[in-house]
Amino acid sequence: MQRKIVRDASPSDTTAICRFGEAHIRSHYAPLIGVEAADAQVRNWWNETHIGTAVASGLVVVAEASGEIIGVGQRGRRGADHVVYKLYVHAHHRGSGLGPRLLDALTSQLPADTDRLYIEHFVANERAGAFYEREGFTVERIEPGPTPALGVVWRVRTPAHRVN
Repeated sequence: MQRKIVRDASPSDTTAICRFGEAHIRSHYAPLIGVEAADAQVRNWWNETHIGTAVASGLVVVAEASGEIIGVGQRGRRGADHVVYKLYVHAHHRGSGLGPRLLDALTSQLPADTDRLYIEHFVANERAGAFYEREGFTVERIEPGPTPALGVVWRVRTPAHRVN
């Protein structure tokens, strides 16, 4: 059995994280939101500039096995709110507990006074929605998109380190 490590990303991971996005994100999203929108996701959010900036800012965690990136999580801000923008696990490693571990790693980076954590996903990504529900996120709102599938579901929960 491969040992799976979840850790903060380092600048030397940037290229491998981008390759992970190229290899997995397009094929994940194309059936859900269409090829053009899936291509845009990879082009806009999995490029060296975007990923490099997020890694340098300490906002990215990775899961790895045998030196290969098999999962990625990224957080950020939307105004005053803390948001998980990326949480992806290689299809062959789903169901092994890496999603919750990546989420826990991102949550552990939050300031101690953080009282809520948001996560967003496309309406069409029902699998993600089910996962986030299991992890305690509740729907706060749905923002319409250019198509129903591209609507964005915003979910929120109290970070795990704040639950009494």
